[in-house]
Amino acid sequence: MTTPTPDRPPALELLEPQVTRGLLARFRLTTLLGRFPERQLWSAFMFINGLISIGLLAGLAMLTRSPFVFPSLGPTAFLFFFTPTLPTASPRHTIYGHIIGIVCGYGALWLMGLQHAPPAMVMGVTPARIGAAALSLAATGALMILFKAAHPPAGATTLIISLGIITKPLSLAIMLLAVALLTVQAIVINRLAGIDYPLWAKRVAPGKG
Repeated sequence: MTTPTPDRPPALELLEPQVTRGLLARFRLTTLLGRFPERQLWSAFMFINGLISIGLLAGLAMLTRSPFVFPSLGPTAFLFFFTPTLPTASPRHTIYGHIIGIVCGYGALWLMGLQHAPPAMVMGVTPARIGAAALSLAATGALMILFKAAHPPAGATTLIISLGIITKPLSLAIMLLAVALLTVQAIVINRLAGIDYPLWAKRVAPGKG
């Protein structure tokens, strides 16, 4: 086993061989373990799956001219393929987190009367925009804690909306659909790799919930 380093938590020490060995065993490529360090193989796993998952959504966005790809999907994909066994990367936390972010972002726009205003990068940052951004992020964080659905990338989702980058209700629904599609990809890819990735939420031992 590799030696832990200060910037590499023990949890990742256990996850790295789980990911690489499970994936290589699944595709009968275990001979690569004798030729390359496990961290390099894990890095390749992250690269390939990030390329495929976001590439597919970006292609769908191009074909439909809809926001099937947006900035906060990047950190969500990173969680899916770098720390898939953590609760924050589970389908439950991901879906609920982004729902909360979308609702809080649009709710903040509505409260500040900015539903139809140009984005902040066009009209500049106004007092109303400051209020919308601050309120949306504060509410998103509070509700994720309240509902036990912490998913850090949702903080970016709510700012995308409250800053006016994506605001149309149909586009917001497409954003959520994109999150669901990325989550399905994560379930398929991680389970193919032999990772104990949950279909919805990480199992909690009796008495620890």
